[in-house]
Amino acid sequence: MLPEEIAEARLKRYNGTVAYLRKPHSDLMVIRIKPDFPRPPHRAGQYCSLGLGNWEPRFPGAQPDNLKPGDESKLVRRAYSISCSMLDESDNIVDVASTDFVEFYITLVREGSDPTKPPALTPRLFMLREGDRLSIGEKITGHYNLEHVKPTDNVIFLGTGTGEAPHNYMTWELLKNGHQGKVLQACCVRLKKDLAYIDTHQRLMAKFPNYKYMALTTREADTLTHKVYIQDLISSGQLESTIGVPLDPASTHVFLCGNPKMIGVPEKNKETGERTYPQPLGVIEILERRGFIVDNNAAKIKGNIHFEEYW
Repeated sequence: MLPEEIAEARLKRYNGTVAYLRKPHSDLMVIRIKPDFPRPPHRAGQYCSLGLGNWEPRFPGAQPDNLKPGDESKLVRRAYSISCSMLDESDNIVDVASTDFVEFYITLVREGSDPTKPPALTPRLFMLREGDRLSIGEKITGHYNLEHVKPTDNVIFLGTGTGEAPHNYMTWELLKNGHQGKVLQACCVRLKKDLAYIDTHQRLMAKFPNYKYMALTTREADTLTHKVYIQDLISSGQLESTIGVPLDPASTHVFLCGNPKMIGVPEKNKETGERTYPQPLGVIEILERRGFIVDNNAAKIKGNIHFEEYW
């Protein structure tokens, strides 16, 4: 596309501005988008879409595009869960209602799992700077939220990587509302530098006695020989020891977001109705053995295991 065609496409197709951008390292960012329109009403845990034109540049070193003729003028979109920084600079709970942006927590995907399908959006998102324009969805939606959590319930958020994003927002909602039950969030990543909000979580623990955060790393020098994954936290009893109460299905909600292998959603045989758990062992199977019930949105069944897969 010619420069004037790109300028015109941006003017017509983009409806949001990068208001803030922080990169803990080259492949990870916290980004806030200010829409041109009033931010839609929504619940913590939900998601909306971001988009950029195929005409935009890609991050150096990312897998090359294989655009077909005519694709260059198209917009590529993807849904992202909304995140939240939870505390302001004075260590007060953020007043989200007084803000006009939407926050996202995104990792750079340099190569696609399928060699024929290079990642389309994140290599372009990681070229953005503050003040740049992009497309943001005018609707925020999703079943993944705190709707069925009671004020006295214990709430456990288990995530991998940027799957922490909706958990940050839901943690904010619980603490802002003076949640009476215990709240624990655990996130598993390769390296400590991949935890963009870890300082905030430490400040939250100092401020709220009922909040605990557990950071799990698998590639640091001191964890390479004894990796602890989310599943191990539950099976070993370490999670219950940290939160200080048993994992009781009658008073506990567990939220799972991130790697599908960690979550382990069972498949149902259409003919027999039999459910089969995937391998390796996932969190859903571990918890269902202990009496928990997983959500079934298709059947409109709400349990106490809620999940959001990230790919």
